Amino acid sequence: MTPAPQDPRLASPAVTGVDPARPVERSQPRPATGPERAGGASFAEVLRKQAGQVQFSRHALQRLERRGIQLDQPTLARLSEGVGRAAQKGARESVVFVDGTAFVVSVKNNTVITAVDREHMREHVFTNIDSAVIA
Repeated sequence: MTPAPQDPRLASPAVTGVDPARPVERSQPRPATGPERAGGASFAEVLRKQAGQVQFSRHALQRLERRGIQLDQPTLARLSEGVGRAAQKGARESVVFVDGTAFVVSVKNNTVITAVDREHMREHVFTNIDSAVIA
């Protein structure tokens, strides 16, 4: 049985000048083509932040449901406005008070981490926050 002819491009590294075991190095970085851009944020994240729409973590949604906290559009608008003010001041983690509810927010991620109503506030100590906003 005769061996199959080899592809000359796959010959030895000396012939091609390329070591197939070593990745090719680029002189310039590749431009981002996927959802991530130079700033690191995806287009959807940038759009959401510009629209001022806060997100709710799974934990926050569970707290809202368990504690019977109702959120209407004016409340959400005030919450978003409060998060925006915290962001302008350089806050990273903030507690935003809207009427009788405290929302602990990751300002950087524009995400509500948890929510506490007036009834449960007496039991809570807010830690790891760097600002408080009354909206």
